[in-house]
Amino acid sequence: MNPVARSAALQRRQVLVLLTALSALAFMDRQIIAVLIQPVKAEFGLSDLQIGLVTGLGYALTFALIGVPLGRRADRGGRRDLVAWCRGLGGLLAALGGAASGFWTLMASRAGGAISDAGAAPASMSMLADLYPPEQRSRAMSVFGTGGSIGALLAMVVGAWLAQRYGWRATVVLVGCSTLGLSALLRFGVTEPARAAVPTAPAALAAAELQGGAVGAIWREPVTRWLIVAAACALLAGYAFGTWNTALLVRRHGLSLQGAGWVSGSAALASVLGGLAAGALTDHLTRRDLRWQIGVPMLGVGIALPCALAYLALPAGAITPAVALVTAFAFFITWWVAPAYAALSLVVPPQRRATASAMLMLAGAVLASGLGPILTGGLSDVLEARLPGDGLRIALACMVGMLLPGLFAFARVRATYPAAHRALHPAALPR
Repeated sequence: MNPVARSAALQRRQVLVLLTALSALAFMDRQIIAVLIQPVKAEFGLSDLQIGLVTGLGYALTFALIGVPLGRRADRGGRRDLVAWCRGLGGLLAALGGAASGFWTLMASRAGGAISDAGAAPASMSMLADLYPPEQRSRAMSVFGTGGSIGALLAMVVGAWLAQRYGWRATVVLVGCSTLGLSALLRFGVTEPARAAVPTAPAALAAAELQGGAVGAIWREPVTRWLIVAAACALLAGYAFGTWNTALLVRRHGLSLQGAGWVSGSAALASVLGGLAAGALTDHLTRRDLRWQIGVPMLGVGIALPCALAYLALPAGAITPAVALVTAFAFFITWWVAPAYAALSLVVPPQRRATASAMLMLAGAVLASGLGPILTGGLSDVLEARLPGDGLRIALACMVGMLLPGLFAFARVRATYPAAHRALHPAALPR
């Protein structure tokens, strides 16, 4: 590799690491309340339904209002500045959550944190799509995707330790201030990457955009529509499980908050490894057959589903098999993330990539982050009154069951993906 190419590769990796670190801190902020459910619930006297509202609805409503407009902004303007400002503002609002005095102020802090993901995540993926060629994109997206798992790991292990030692208020302030620092580093230490040349859009796609704008054009395409549906189902199951599993470990298996954090932390580490494995596997297999871009997510979701159901069926106190099954579920449930976002970048023109990513994330924010914790908490309250000790476990089983329609949607994507890919990349070899 010549010096110029080596320097460019180093700069790509530095941007990837920084964007991933910011994503990790943002996800740590989102997951920290899930880790701190028990002390927060006790201090404010909240019900499971109110906890679901705090962890989900505020975030979802904010994302629903600003997610797609900020995606369009990323497609039209500077992405680096957008990422830096949104992550920084999200960190500031997260830190202010340390001064929460009750249900409403706590939910307002969580709602403000949605600004971070709504503006920064789609713009980050658009930047990475321009920095990395198609044959390396799933792997790059898998590294960026580990930000969520690393954030969950930090929340489960470091967050639980900090909360136990210094209290939950100091913990959220520290996370927010760390995000502010990294946002400043991105703003002043990274150059905006050059956008890829815009290819000539297929006639049908261009006509669709004239009828309903970028959002309408993206939704009318079967491959992108089913990809958004599949991701929403997988996110609904994953976020509900991730939000409530620490509480389940405490209530059903009798673990301490820190002990449950270590179990969930091992699962988060497994999800990091699973995401990286999926990205590398997808880039390798798609050289033979383009359909593996979606086949890898289907394989991961298909294995994760029985692992989760088996875990939820365990008797109380079965710690060893619980750890094994939670770890296996975490490893495979992340297999859809990097290949799906990479697939989206490969079937949507560059001028609409951030918008498409924002739409996918919007579906996840409303259905998964918004409704998932609320439905789980509400269903848990109802079932607990009739089946004491089993309400949360059965509620989580219902949420995990959403992986079944997700598998169906991924199958629809797999059937149409090769044709959609070749329509945008006619020079690609027919496979």
